[in-house]
Amino acid sequence: MDKHVAPVPLEKVYRLLNHGPTVLVSARHGGVDNVMAAAWACALDYNPPKLTIVLDKIAMTRELVEKSGIFAIQVPTVAQLALTYQVGHRSLYDEPGKLSKSGVELFSIDGHDLPFVAGCSAWLACKVVSEPHNQQTYDLFIGEIVGAWSDTRVFKDGHWNFETADPALRSLHYIAGGHFYAIGDPLVVIDA
Repeated sequence: MDKHVAPVPLEKVYRLLNHGPTVLVSARHGGVDNVMAAAWACALDYNPPKLTIVLDKIAMTRELVEKSGIFAIQVPTVAQLALTYQVGHRSLYDEPGKLSKSGVELFSIDGHDLPFVAGCSAWLACKVVSEPHNQQTYDLFIGEIVGAWSDTRVFKDGHWNFETADPALRSLHYIAGGHFYAIGDPLVVIDA
């Protein structure tokens, strides 16, 4: 694990997703790893912390999540723009070498049998909260967050610090058709 990766207290993990970034979803089952990009991820609850993610039925990652019952969510950075686009537009069903062709480097975190994507700014280990109706009808999965880590150069002490971090560490926000934005400058409202 990278020297900049540190645990995030579970009571602060919602902040890793609250700014609406595009995320990478990774899963493992039966010796198969996969990573996909997803734009529809949302913090859901505080205690225990939960999130929602939409995983389309055509995605191999969804199949791995359904079989294993666990998945990881990562917040990719501007430096990972091409990687994020590629894992979102390639299918492991069609391209067995999808991850290597997309430039994905995986690493492990002790106590979690998940593939984590190197170079991201945040990582969340999740276990599926089974909601078969939502999963089948809406492709909506609920994950209970059981572990969280951040790159301390950009998220520290429970807060994002994009304004002081290297711009390459900013989060990506997907619009459509290969069009992303990087998170912008902070705007602060002070209560008078």
